[in-house]
Amino acid sequence: MDLFHTLAFLVFPYISLAVFTVGHLYRYRTDRYGWTAKSSEFLEKENLFFGATIFHWGVLFTLAGHAGGLLIPQRLFDAAGIDAGAHTAIAYYSGIAVGHAAFIGALLLLLRRIFFRRIRATTTFNDVVTLLALVFVTGAGLFNVLFGHYDVLYTVAPWIRGVVTFAPEPGLMRDVPVSYKVHILSAFALLAFSPFSRLVHIWSAPVGYFFRSWILFRGKVSA
Repeated sequence: MDLFHTLAFLVFPYISLAVFTVGHLYRYRTDRYGWTAKSSEFLEKENLFFGATIFHWGVLFTLAGHAGGLLIPQRLFDAAGIDAGAHTAIAYYSGIAVGHAAFIGALLLLLRRIFFRRIRATTTFNDVVTLLALVFVTGAGLFNVLFGHYDVLYTVAPWIRGVVTFAPEPGLMRDVPVSYKVHILSAFALLAFSPFSRLVHIWSAPVGYFFRSWILFRGKVSA
């Protein structure tokens, strides 16, 4: 058991993060023309719009919630007047909303790939694995929100911060429920897999569009 926790919660996270970093750099240098979301919008738009919209908003808010809830120490929340109980309640109710959005969106995108013939004909094995992984990770997270009810503020949260600061304490994860461990380890596995999938398009989000200069159109002045 000690060996498992050492490998799972000390070694594996850094292997995943190393593959994530090096994999993206390698993919960008060797496969720039393949650096795309490979959108199938031209083949089917209506169901893509619905599934992709709720999935992306759900994932974005889920990531923001994880970053704020796990990476910020509870003492800072206490200083802001948010005690552990209030912090947990906020995480629970917001997690229900964004967790459902991320999971249902990923599931709809997977079902679209399976049941629409034109989409299925252009779907690769990598696409299916990517969507299955997204469904599993978001589903495991939603399961923990709905049925786990485990206090992560003094176990999972400090462990995550330790990973980020290169001082992880795998012992903190010893008594964490299995469902939480599955969610965490599958999320790290998805990070390691992402450079080799269409998920690379997250780094090409057109954020600069909102800050670019105005495009001015002037009518032709007649002589």
